[in-house]
Amino acid sequence: MNAIIVLSRADLAALMRFGDYVEAVADAFRLHAEGRAVLPPAMEIRAEGGAFHVKGARLGDYVAVKTNSNFPDNRKRGLPTIQGGILLFDAGGALLAVTDSIEITVKRTGAATAVAACYLARPDARVATIVGCGAQARVQLEALRHGLDIRRVFAVDNDPAAAEKFAAEIAALGLAAEVPATLRGATLQSDVIVTCTTAHVPYLGVADVRPGTFIAAIGADNPQKSEIEPELMAHARVVADVREQCAVMGDLHHALRAGAMTEADVYAELGELVTGRRPGRTSADDVMIFDGCGLGIQDAAAAGRAYERARERGAGARIGL
Repeated sequence: MNAIIVLSRADLAALMRFGDYVEAVADAFRLHAEGRAVLPPAMEIRAEGGAFHVKGARLGDYVAVKTNSNFPDNRKRGLPTIQGGILLFDAGGALLAVTDSIEITVKRTGAATAVAACYLARPDARVATIVGCGAQARVQLEALRHGLDIRRVFAVDNDPAAAEKFAAEIAALGLAAEVPATLRGATLQSDVIVTCTTAHVPYLGVADVRPGTFIAAIGADNPQKSEIEPELMAHARVVADVREQCAVMGDLHHALRAGAMTEADVYAELGELVTGRRPGRTSADDVMIFDGCGLGIQDAAAAGRAYERARERGAGARIGL
């Protein structure tokens, strides 16, 4: 029996650059749009104070199954909000690797924003607001800077200390950074808005957004979470990572329930933009929203690439079960 490779978060950080995640995720969306992926519905197991999310997919020669725990109050206990692992198999049934899921989840989520921004943000976007200043905020900033010349960033969080800390990190990168007095005061000056919070009540509406804005709404990764008001969803051109999943757990889910949209109103799926089946931004004035819930195909693509790198470089531990 072949040895199983075990990759820690540190192993993954050493093996994978952010650009590797962007390439892997773009490829995952392309394969899905071409009908070359198997993506079953996600599963949620609720628990006191949080939930466990199970996502799986087949992508090419790999099958990945990820289980993440998501407990927002863990931050108060000095623990990560998200913890978990990924099992990577070959399509013939052999277990190839067990990897930490935090690094892959955080980076592949940011990578999806980077791919979406390539098609949906204005090329001249310079100012961004990031709402939610946890670990994902750092990766979202990296995602925006991957293809855009972002020069000024507003950091917004319910915890003023978290916002100030993030703003200091942004300034250390040589960017203008500010903690605004109000969310609207920041967003109305922004070309790009990222929402990466655990909010259960939407907080971004039509009056908060100026024409031409690109919004990456990536916090609503279960049916209870909501960041974008249904009226803003209806006002914008919405691109889903996958319609079917966003309809049950994204901001699209809440817009559908409110009667503000139908699934037919969704402009495109991200894979349709990657394959060129639908154009991205076609007007400088359109408000474009990427509704990203996170998909098993992203995990499969990232875990598969990390496994290949680990084999090439002899990284990680080897075990047998």
